[in-house]
Amino acid sequence: MIVVDLETLQAVMPRVAGAKGLKQAKIVAGIAGSLHDTLGRYQITTPLRIAHFLAQIAHESDGFCTCEEYASGAAYEGRADLGNDQPGDGVRFKGRGLIQLTGRRNYRVYGQRIGIDLVADPPRAEEAMTALVLACEYWTQTAGGLNRFADRDDIISITRAINGGLNGLDDRRRYLARAKQALARTLAAGIALGQPDGALQVLRRGMSAPGVEGLQRALAKAGFPVAIDGEFGPGTEAMVRAFQRARGLGDDGVVGPATWAALGGPAAAEEVITLVPQGG
Repeated sequence: MIVVDLETLQAVMPRVAGAKGLKQAKIVAGIAGSLHDTLGRYQITTPLRIAHFLAQIAHESDGFCTCEEYASGAAYEGRADLGNDQPGDGVRFKGRGLIQLTGRRNYRVYGQRIGIDLVADPPRAEEAMTALVLACEYWTQTAGGLNRFADRDDIISITRAINGGLNGLDDRRRYLARAKQALARTLAAGIALGQPDGALQVLRRGMSAPGVEGLQRALAKAGFPVAIDGEFGPGTEAMVRAFQRARGLGDDGVVGPATWAALGGPAAAEEVITLVPQGG
């Protein structure tokens, strides 16, 4: 599976300043660390599936700026189709999550699916990791699973399944284009560095894996010599940080998609890779 992490989200999300930007940074940081593994558990694993999923949650969360509907929820009061059968249910069970969960019935059903009593504690649905898992559950449970539409690159059917119509379709298309470009760069970097199917590992200090040797050889080729021993120790971390600073990347010492892309060389990083629907 292609790497999906903080760098991927940063390539997709819009740049936002002020208090809204701080909220965005908190949400993104809250989901980034477990995004790759969580998507894997729900079989959102191909470039097209990942791209469509990221596009939809980016739109639904206003560019990862909120996990709570901006409106009060009062408009949902008394909505029998949402299971809102008690006074105050509209506000209590307003839209929350990366794909906004709405109504007492959905809070009950999806809370049971993930093992959290969301009816007793609705704001739990706003927590970043809970919001991510809820979005994945919704993705796999709705309309027979949305991966089948993603495999056909069918944004229309996915949007209808999530939105009930085609509201915000142009915005969803823009996010989809960004996600495809980000994943294509990651694939290009992986292929250039000899990784199978472009599936790059996220590497950090303390790891010992086949990808570490490839990383060390790429660093040396880029002019940042380090012992090629397959061990991601302090020397490798120091060279990674130096390389990241030289390339204007965040020097966190962690090798994710952006660092891999830079190591793959400008030509590899910018190579155009078409994401082809399965079966076609």
